[in-house]
Amino acid sequence: MNQDQLKKRIDVSTKRIPADVVVKNGKIIDVFNLEILEADIAIVDGYIAGIGEYEGHETVDAAGKYVSPAFIDGHVHIESSMVTPAEFSKVLLAHGVTTVITDPHEIGNVSGATGISFMLDQSEGLPLDVRVMLPSSVPATPFENAGATLKAADLEPFYKHPRVLGLAEVMDFPAVFKGDKDMLSKIVSAANNKGRIDGHAAGLDANGINVYRSSLITTDHECTTAEEALDRIRRGMYVLIREGSVAKNLKALIKAVTPNNARRFLFCTDDKHLDDLVDEGSVDHNVRLAIKEGLSPFQAIQLATLNAAECYGLDEKGAISPGCIADFILLDELEAVSISEVFVGGKSVAKDGAFTGEEVNTEKPPAPLMQSVNLPEIRSEKLTIPISDGDSIHVIEVIPNQLVTKKKVLRVKAENRVFTPSIPDDLLKMAVIERHKQTGNIGLGVVKGLLIKNGAIASTVAHDSHNLVVAGTNDEDMLLAIDTIQKMQGGYVIVKDGKVLATVPLPISGLMSDQPFKKVNEEIIYLKAKLKEIGFTGDFDPFLTLSFLTLPVIPEIKLTDLGLFDFKTFQHISVKAE
Repeated sequence: MNQDQLKKRIDVSTKRIPADVVVKNGKIIDVFNLEILEADIAIVDGYIAGIGEYEGHETVDAAGKYVSPAFIDGHVHIESSMVTPAEFSKVLLAHGVTTVITDPHEIGNVSGATGISFMLDQSEGLPLDVRVMLPSSVPATPFENAGATLKAADLEPFYKHPRVLGLAEVMDFPAVFKGDKDMLSKIVSAANNKGRIDGHAAGLDANGINVYRSSLITTDHECTTAEEALDRIRRGMYVLIREGSVAKNLKALIKAVTPNNARRFLFCTDDKHLDDLVDEGSVDHNVRLAIKEGLSPFQAIQLATLNAAECYGLDEKGAISPGCIADFILLDELEAVSISEVFVGGKSVAKDGAFTGEEVNTEKPPAPLMQSVNLPEIRSEKLTIPISDGDSIHVIEVIPNQLVTKKKVLRVKAENRVFTPSIPDDLLKMAVIERHKQTGNIGLGVVKGLLIKNGAIASTVAHDSHNLVVAGTNDEDMLLAIDTIQKMQGGYVIVKDGKVLATVPLPISGLMSDQPFKKVNEEIIYLKAKLKEIGFTGDFDPFLTLSFLTLPVIPEIKLTDLGLFDFKTFQHISVKAE
């Protein structure tokens, strides 16, 4: 801002000159007092200059609708939407979300600093305000192989970027606990650059939270129970209530929110697939669900706006208030959170559930990002799990719609001294194949609860190192799925009886499409429809579930390219149980 701009804003505020835009006849949601205020909103140069009685060059007639601050997603991985930031923005703006705090952790683990630069460049000049937290764990852990390594020195230059806010989810708790030099240097660097530091406190007890808070970590989005949330609030953290495509924690956590502690809660989606964003929404869905679970509409909107803004130091966001950017939404109904129109900087960008703003031209991805799937030749013997008949083995058991899994020990039958998938017992073979540097690493395991009866599914979306993950009922279909992924340089595939039934190509680092979101959404819908042909009947997304079965920082047991990983002991274990 310069003096002329400030002078103009003051002149509008004092009514010496008319506003650029005035919003009239609206019911303003006051997120400070949790009440309704009926007044005009004066807007100049995209900022709110006053609330009261004003005239302007242009008038927006709210026609009795509720005027809410626009929503903020406190933690999201844009890559999980499978589209570029420009396409992602079109979807979110239609749902009233005008600001996101994103962590390019996924593309960072595949493509390093080049991937982070791509996300920053691709989100420049969008009507969606994309703020970035730098990935703290690339690779996520030493228990798997990612495509890149980012040290503190690699992250340091990014702090100069005006949209970089700090250090993203610190998920390697053992490194913090032990005082690992590289991890501490990342934390100190963020602090010295006046950045926020996000946590990832899955499964940590109260003492673990003490360690995190002592390390300047201020948030956690991994709570699954109300008591966990309260433990974090008691120690001064913000709790991000997550409702994504797999991790659906809102119903459990909303019980912890009271009038006394509500200001320490906000909403996030973390990982949400494109089709869910289009159909269900983003943070607007969190708000609706919170209201349905008993939270007052004003309180729910406060979590989605003011609380998120204050948590991340966005002083010009989160409220209908003089001095704030004029990002707001018009609601036809309060409790239903039915969005009529969305405004960014006082300009309409979405109406009746559709993006109406201007298209932003973006450059093509750098060539290295389009060639990220590098596999050696893989034959059937590479997928063999040797066991004897009656052996006890470690099994990953899926918990539908949760990131956590159960560690099971089951006695299984063998054919020719190797494990063979069992449809009656719902036991499938699973493999994680290193796809970045052709190391030849293949981790093998057995998964229960994926509910596939014939064929295979595979993906290069496999948190957090994003190696190729495949699960199936037979080696032949698994091998075809692997080969198909290689040829299209990443994405999703369904195979049955030696035929490819459906694909969703994701050639940008094996994570995102270079196509418009509507086309990608159609591909996803078709892919999910084809799941019926391989016998899937569950009420969860098997692809999204599969992608998190590779995440070793989440309890209880996962699979990486180096083998089965036990979260409790924080070490790899064999498939055969002792």
